[in-house]
Amino acid sequence: MTDLAKRSQRKTWRRQRAHLRVRSTVSGTAARPRLSVFKSLRYVYAQLIDDAKGITLATASSLEPQLKQQLGKGTGNAEAAKLVGATLAERAKQAGIEKVVFDRSGYVYHGRVKVLAEAARERGLDF
Repeated sequence: MTDLAKRSQRKTWRRQRAHLRVRSTVSGTAARPRLSVFKSLRYVYAQLIDDAKGITLATASSLEPQLKQQLGKGTGNAEAAKLVGATLAERAKQAGIEKVVFDRSGYVYHGRVKVLAEAARERGLDF
């Protein structure tokens, strides 16, 4: 295994451990669902989860055809994250959700994760 592959594997393990630590304390309810973020190299995903019932209340991702069409080729960048955050906030408002708990999934609160959170806040989500 090359040094680059080992470094990548260590980063993935670090993120997964951090996510498990956060998930041991952060939990979503019907009144205040968990806003979970996942980012891949190509897309950005976000969803509102009620952990008490084990259901997803709303979702948005840059993989969706409407959002993908607006974004063009850049579906995994900060612009995509901003659009996903705004879309999720609009869908949450339609579902009657105003307050959420933010789960960054072990990612550093920087870049796409930060942009997504700020866009959701601008559209009225409180966390």
